[in-house]
Amino acid sequence: MKSALICGISGQDGGYLAKLLIEKGYEVWGTSRDAKNTSFSNLENLEIKESIKLVTMKPENYQNVFEVIVRSKAQEIYFLSGQSSVGLSFIYPVESITCATLGALNILEAARKINLNKKFFFAVSSEMFGDNGGIPISENSSLNPSNPYAVGKASQFWIVKNYRQIFSQYACSGILFNHESPVRSENFVTQKIINAAYRISKGSNEFLKLGNLKVARDWGWAPEYVKAMWLMLQQNSPEDYIIATGKTYTLQEFVCEAFLFYNLNWKDFVEYSKELDRPTEIVISKADVSKTKKNLSWLAKYDMKDVVKLISLSKK
Repeated sequence: MKSALICGISGQDGGYLAKLLIEKGYEVWGTSRDAKNTSFSNLENLEIKESIKLVTMKPENYQNVFEVIVRSKAQEIYFLSGQSSVGLSFIYPVESITCATLGALNILEAARKINLNKKFFFAVSSEMFGDNGGIPISENSSLNPSNPYAVGKASQFWIVKNYRQIFSQYACSGILFNHESPVRSENFVTQKIINAAYRISKGSNEFLKLGNLKVARDWGWAPEYVKAMWLMLQQNSPEDYIIATGKTYTLQEFVCEAFLFYNLNWKDFVEYSKELDRPTEIVISKADVSKTKKNLSWLAKYDMKDVVKLISLSKK
């Protein structure tokens, strides 16, 4: 039986990845900063909590990380830990950067010191490329992080690349574009929009306040993105890959689709709020998924319209 360690299992991707690995016959270990007091509601909703060995691990604490790696004896380690909201990273920049950088460094260094042959997946973000004028981002695009979250992910990306090149570790980064599911919190604008549309359809008199509706993103479905993560660790050699749909839509199109699901005209319920504009903002984010499609034989089945429908259906 293969064994896997998922660092940050309490998040959206952690739960879906754990479910996938359990279905494939893995023994799954999962970490959170306080395993005894974390609710793990995502694991309970997926009905897999009892099948996972849960442990406390603080990514910034090297000794803690070392002990968990030794104890789990995992052949595959997926590092998904950290603050994952761009908006919150402006409020908590130290937390956003520290976990991404020190966490990755501690994981790789601990495994190197105990000389264990393991495979590592690290979740990084399309945000680290900044605003490049709408040119599709590939694995070789230049980094230009424009927010604290992106700075942390860019640093993590280079740490992983260096350990792979210098110490020949099987370490790779999945460059994730926006991906959603019913378990997203309202810190994410997609969930904020769909939840508001649902409440309004049930009689709420509220108005939804949003920032710039012209920004454009590649939105995908999180449950299928975790398969790409797993596939990256099944290859003969470690490489970085874009994980995205390859289709880009504006936020206005997302809003329109969300309200249309409930037969509502979004223009009657949405207000622009300048206060919600970020200090720095990527206007258009596009993905070049050709390498992922060719090497991993993986292509997203669901795009933005499917994501809106699937999340909205979960509200009923």
